[in-house]
Amino acid sequence: MKLFYDFHIHSCLSPCGDEDSTPNNIVNMALLKGLNAIALSDHNTGKNCPAAMAVGKKNGLVVLPAMELTTCEDIHILCLFEKYEDLQKLENHIQDTRLKIRNRPEVFGRQLIMNENDEVTGEEETLLIVSSGVSVDEAAALVKGFGGIPVPAHIDKQANGIVGILGAFDYGLGFDIVECAGDAGVNLPKITDSDAHYLWDISEAEHFIEAETCSAHGVFEALKKLAGGGKA
Repeated sequence: MKLFYDFHIHSCLSPCGDEDSTPNNIVNMALLKGLNAIALSDHNTGKNCPAAMAVGKKNGLVVLPAMELTTCEDIHILCLFEKYEDLQKLENHIQDTRLKIRNRPEVFGRQLIMNENDEVTGEEETLLIVSSGVSVDEAAALVKGFGGIPVPAHIDKQANGIVGILGAFDYGLGFDIVECAGDAGVNLPKITDSDAHYLWDISEAEHFIEAETCSAHGVFEALKKLAGGGKA
């Protein structure tokens, strides 16, 4: 079946994300836009994923747990998972390597952790938009080792894109799929996402993936198939 997606959406937990980007607001906006599957992908954390997944389940929207990992080269890697427990393993791993810089909400924005009722249950005190300490050389294998799919993010952009930072795409790094909006000159399957930091930036029902079922397992298996050489 054809499922319309946006696998790169930030919540109010990302300091650069709008505080209106709560779990319920994200899910409802995605549904209004006609999407079937999304991923919540905050910077270097997945702590708002359980709430968004719960809201999605109640409303018939597939929500994959994810994060946007920042490597020590300042390259962004979208890390997609089927199960939150696997994402947690990645987050626990990078906790020890991530730069510990105290967040300044008045400068960078608040980092709000919420439950499925959009109630604030905590606030991340260390700044999330910093290097995780993981190098791009080890990122793909690390994410795959925890059961995830590593996707170099917005490779057609200069800022934080793998091509812009390294000067060229290195196929030897172990990535099987990339994220870009157009032709970035990389011979790998691609997905196209919004990288939304505001609700109105969430994708319209334009890009789709073929999946056997409209479920987290179905969507994740479809992404694995795409990364193995299929088409979306």
